[in-house]
Amino acid sequence: MQKAGAIWALGAMSGTSLDGVDAAMLRSDGETIAEFGPSAYRPYTEDERAVIRAGLGRWPGEAGVQAAAEVVETAHAEVLARFTGVDLVGFHGQTLAHEPRGRGTHQAGNGAVLAEVLGLPVVWDFRSSDVALGGQGAPLAPFFHFACAKWIGASEPLAFLNMGGVGNLTWVDPRRPGPEAPGALLAFDTGPANAPVNDLMQVRLGLSQDEGGALAASGKVEEGLVREFLKLPYFFKMPPKSLDRNDFQKFIRKTHRLCNADAAATLTAIAAASVAKGAEHFPAPVSQVLVTGGGRHNAALMAELRSRLNIPVEPVESVGLNGDMLEAQAFAYLAIRVARGLPTSCPATTGVPAAVGGGQISRPG
Repeated sequence: MQKAGAIWALGAMSGTSLDGVDAAMLRSDGETIAEFGPSAYRPYTEDERAVIRAGLGRWPGEAGVQAAAEVVETAHAEVLARFTGVDLVGFHGQTLAHEPRGRGTHQAGNGAVLAEVLGLPVVWDFRSSDVALGGQGAPLAPFFHFACAKWIGASEPLAFLNMGGVGNLTWVDPRRPGPEAPGALLAFDTGPANAPVNDLMQVRLGLSQDEGGALAASGKVEEGLVREFLKLPYFFKMPPKSLDRNDFQKFIRKTHRLCNADAAATLTAIAAASVAKGAEHFPAPVSQVLVTGGGRHNAALMAELRSRLNIPVEPVESVGLNGDMLEAQAFAYLAIRVARGLPTSCPATTGVPAAVGGGQISRPG
């Protein structure tokens, strides 16, 4: 990295909810946030979403993977090309499979292709080195959450909750000197978030999501299924821990016998109950839970979270952050850290034995 001080990075995220590509700029030196920049969103078409969905659970070389990668690369190139004044790009790709104690982790999309198309250095493949060293490879946003806690001036522990396709929590103590410092962070995947409800809506009603949680709000929660769900082995594992989008498919099929509204209500309650179960692992109580990701727009989900957590739960906009773009901003921030040789994960976030910097850098030409 030639340029000293804060630089402009452009981050992109395509999450497990398969809605589209978020892109956002951020100026940072890789430690503190100096400034937030413009953002953009490029939705996937139904046909593109179907191609990506066909690649879920598959690994490099398997059927459907290359087609999914091409869709991901094309969509990213289209939205990232809209930006100017960019020094560096952070490209996460689309997670198709995540099996940290098995075959590893697989994000579709080649950063070298984007580097050539955009004419910019691209940091990508953020998770592989963490997994190779014994970490979970996820979640990776916690180091950015620590920077956000500093940026909003937090003075006591708080939590960031991302409700995308899969839910994940970051417990942050902003009084610590840095994200890798002992006691600064604890992060882990909580359980399913929007993905099962999105899948239900797609299969049964041909819709991409339960808009605003309207269907869930009209249904009745099957509390017996919620209690049964929380008895699954995952919830007895100590964090850090991570999940694949499809890890609970066998159990989720039990909701198939329910009517549409009751199934949506029960899956929404399961997502919130998973978070409440995860909060039992917090090292110290938090003053608030700040919600990012699409789930914060779901009134039924937010009501379930408030009821089951019994802690103030608010969207991140309440503290001046952008919940639609926080993950894209995170990969802009992490790209700068990779380029400057700073760690991007540590034992308390992914379970990796020591703080490690992930990612590789591809340059045009």
